Amino acid sequence: MTTRVLICDDSALARKQMARALPESFEADVVFATNGKEALDKLRGHEAELLFLDLNMPEMDGYEVLEHILKEDLPVLTIVVSGDIQPEARERVRKLGAIDFIKKPTESSLVLGLLREYGFYSPGELEDTALNDGSLKAGAPTPPSVEISVSLSDYLQEIANVAMGRSSDLLARLLRVFVKQPIPKVEFIANSELHMAISAAQNSDTYSAVCQGFTGAGVAGEALLLFADASFREMAEMLHYDALEGEAVNVEVLMDMSSILFGAFLKGIGDQLDLKLGLGHPTVLGQHRQITELLEHHSSREERLLCIEISYVLEDRDIQCDVLVLLTEDSVPFLEQRLEYLVD
Repeated sequence: MTTRVLICDDSALARKQMARALPESFEADVVFATNGKEALDKLRGHEAELLFLDLNMPEMDGYEVLEHILKEDLPVLTIVVSGDIQPEARERVRKLGAIDFIKKPTESSLVLGLLREYGFYSPGELEDTALNDGSLKAGAPTPPSVEISVSLSDYLQEIANVAMGRSSDLLARLLRVFVKQPIPKVEFIANSELHMAISAAQNSDTYSAVCQGFTGAGVAGEALLLFADASFREMAEMLHYDALEGEAVNVEVLMDMSSILFGAFLKGIGDQLDLKLGLGHPTVLGQHRQITELLEHHSSREERLLCIEISYVLEDRDIQCDVLVLLTEDSVPFLEQRLEYLVD
């Protein structure tokens, strides 16, 4: 019996990875949606009985999709597939009716186990052995071929999304908050245009910044943390500092936040690229200045950069910080090679 499956994710790479994680012998009619609204249209048209749903999407996110499924009593079982691995995220989707949660990047053996657990699939002898013996997982069936075009920008956005999930999870556990997951922005821009690509650069607030360089086999760049000055006191309080104000406290907040966010994010990037990234020493770029001033050291260089921007938002907190990961133009050939390997 054929199972009608809907895979909903705004990332072409994630849709392809999810489709490939389905067992080859699984009789499925697979359709795709690139956002929540498109997914709901297909569900209302009874095009799927099993939904693999991303949480972090434009127009309508996964939480909103789950709310509509509940409200409209749509006949579908939903498994959330997300880079947001915060415990609170898992709890929220279960309360909204999701039957299970898979973290990105998707593992074929885990998908196989869930399909069997919920009665969608009965594996053969080889697959059953692979499920129960981690050393034999490589012997699981080859997933079906899926023709989905993936661009370098989409690839970077998806690995940034997974890495962001790791850094947000660490931040959430340390501060006991819920971190809202933005959609990472990926742009190829000139150094001199960097301030134009930053969302927070359009306001009149002042910021402080710290940067940290990184290198790996074929990849180099730097990470920048732009922290709103108005957020320092509240963050110092959340970090349980004895003193809550003063320049020394502000620098300590910058260093602690950069350590939390840079370390987890860059390790997440490195793990997905299958390389170890070496980190330089963090350096304070400046304090209490406009973003355009903080980025002056880039404006005189002509090199083009791959810029990944993430704006971290703590739920119910007036705290604003942006992380920029700037990859050199020389890193592009390595990234394209990794992309080609992933999508073949």
